[in-house]
Amino acid sequence: MRAYYADHFVLPLPPGHRFPMQKYRLLRDAIVAELPEVRLSQALAASEGELALAHTPGYVDAVMHGTLSAAQQREIGFPWSPAMAERARRSVGATVSAARDALREGIAANLAGGTHHASADSGSGYCVFNDLAVAARLMQAEWHRLQRRLLRVAVVDLDVHQGNGTAAIFRDDPTVYTLSVHGAKNFPFRKVASDLDVDLPDGCTDEPYLGAVDAALDRLWLDHRDQMPGLVFYQAGADPHEGDRLGRLKVSASGLAERDRRVFTACRSRGIPVVLTMGGGYGHVIEDTVAVQLQTYREALTVWRIGNPGKPEVPAMLQRGNNAPHATDTPN
Repeated sequence: MRAYYADHFVLPLPPGHRFPMQKYRLLRDAIVAELPEVRLSQALAASEGELALAHTPGYVDAVMHGTLSAAQQREIGFPWSPAMAERARRSVGATVSAARDALREGIAANLAGGTHHASADSGSGYCVFNDLAVAARLMQAEWHRLQRRLLRVAVVDLDVHQGNGTAAIFRDDPTVYTLSVHGAKNFPFRKVASDLDVDLPDGCTDEPYLGAVDAALDRLWLDHRDQMPGLVFYQAGADPHEGDRLGRLKVSASGLAERDRRVFTACRSRGIPVVLTMGGGYGHVIEDTVAVQLQTYREALTVWRIGNPGKPEVPAMLQRGNNAPHATDTPN
């Protein structure tokens, strides 16, 4: 299983900023120490043309050249800097590379990503560019060019916050199915309708949470009974965890491991490749967040170790070395 990282691009945040930037490096260190089967590669930056598949040229230009307004920067939650723009591009590039690998190998991951609050012309909630949307549209374009057929995509967003930006970008696109299971009273306070939204009450515990996830997945498969998605982006947020500062739910670590197992097993049994992104995680104890994210990788390895029936045919140009971006491998 290959996973991409860009944690060496650290934003110069002001003192006291509540975004846990260090969790990305901690997760990579934990994977190196405990899961040597995960092949780590440094992410390349997405190009401006790739970003424009999901974002307006004016917004892309403002991020790239530092002309975001003060209000736009407040909405994003990060002050602009060259490092902020570069990190945002690398985060998208990581998901793009993971998507290509998933189509070839069955599953791949971005150690960050899942920036689902970014919409076409703005960022929000610590999300600058929407890596899920850019990667989905790029994979559809490449697949169509090489295979002359449609690649249907599903986004399974189990972050505690609703994926409003992803829903907005794909609102009128029937080829991408957006599913979000999230806290009803949590950010964003003005939701954008996904194809399927499941609102959860504050304090939701393991049993009702897993029941909601099961029901959402059942609906996803039912809605695709005539043609299954060819690729799933799985936003495996750690923030439903009971120890999260911003989550407001009460799901245990074992409950989240079971959630991941059910998503991976459901996709694998249908032969659907999965792109894994980590989304949110804001634990009172940052090591708890990292432990939840690490177990997501452990569950992915366990499920895919069993085998991968229905592995899709991969066009030659999506193979590494044929017009696909290269990445720098990190020794484990």
